[in-house]
Amino acid sequence: MQHALTPIDREIERDVDSLAPGRDFSRRLFVQTSVGGGFAAAVLPVTAQTISTPADGLLAGTVEIAVGDFKMPAYRAQPAGQKNLPVVLVASEIFGVHEHIADVCRRFARQGYLAVAPELFARQGDAKAYTDIPKLISEVVAKAGDAQVLGDLDAALAWAGTQGGDVKRAAITGFCWGGRTTWMYAAHNPSLKAAAAWYGPVARSYFPGDKTAIERAAALKVPVLGLYGGADGGIPTDTLTQMEAALKAAGNSACEFVVYPDTPHAFHADYRPSYRKAAADDAWARCLAWFKKFV
Repeated sequence: MQHALTPIDREIERDVDSLAPGRDFSRRLFVQTSVGGGFAAAVLPVTAQTISTPADGLLAGTVEIAVGDFKMPAYRAQPAGQKNLPVVLVASEIFGVHEHIADVCRRFARQGYLAVAPELFARQGDAKAYTDIPKLISEVVAKAGDAQVLGDLDAALAWAGTQGGDVKRAAITGFCWGGRTTWMYAAHNPSLKAAAAWYGPVARSYFPGDKTAIERAAALKVPVLGLYGGADGGIPTDTLTQMEAALKAAGNSACEFVVYPDTPHAFHADYRPSYRKAAADDAWARCLAWFKKFV
């Protein structure tokens, strides 16, 4: 049975196809072997504007985090030799923890954070190896339910506490699928100090039976910064209005939405044509200021 594409799926597929028009995505041209190293097959070739943050002075690389009997791979970056660091959990896009997500971790580390990006699709398959977007969504992404993902994030946060991180000063951020995950984890873990959700859908879920962020708004007590593009074909702005209303109805007045006009989905993804430098730079500065204020 052919997988039916949602508006978000089509938005992602358009972005990916623009990297190499006419390319046959049924071929596996690239297989990622290391979490945080290289880029996912579906996004190759990357654009010339791709940002690369150096790791000198940082403790950075792949780690394993125990979740019961399962060893979950993750990418970690933090200032070398320092303790009592604020923690940032980084939730990836549908493409998993590839080089861009690792780079985001290094950017946070250079701001004094212990940043950790767990590979939340590790049980379902290698998201980085897929070239076919619908198959990636149906075979991997849609099988990673909130119960599993939120538990894995709990484990990642606890692990950070054993590595020099201060779990009492913790935040989460994430992009696209990870943006939705950011909303859901903020509702799940009220002890978080802050969250920043980058173009995460609030009116849909991926796993059958999971609730939407709007449906979980009543449980949200954490200050969340929502960063969105006004021209995102997969996230109508009226759904953000609904989310904002639901948060206010629940008594959460600390959340804030920033919508960039004429800006597409994935505007922070500097390795893709969807990247919009002005919006990305402004949103990154707002994210850092948000965490500085609350964490």
